[in-house]
Amino acid sequence: MYKLKVTVEEVKGKCTAPHRPGDYFEVKDGNIRVPDGKFVCLYSLQSLIPLLPANERELEEQDWMYGARHVICPDPEGGVLWRIDRIEE
Repeated sequence: MYKLKVTVEEVKGKCTAPHRPGDYFEVKDGNIRVPDGKFVCLYSLQSLIPLLPANERELEEQDWMYGARHVICPDPEGGVLWRIDRIEE
């Protein structure tokens, strides 16, 4: 299983949560770790959740999830773009 780092890459609109580019959280063994003093918006998280377990495991190149690294928050006003990266340990 891979450790993941999920980072705010861009805020394209006016997010009601104070997410800023560079904010992140980590996923390891199915657990979410958010740095002290930070948070993850529930609306963004609902879009990210389906992709996180799949990105923790080994994927084959023909799997559509192999290249699915970006997720945008469903709030049309916020436009928070998240990037999922695998971290080698």
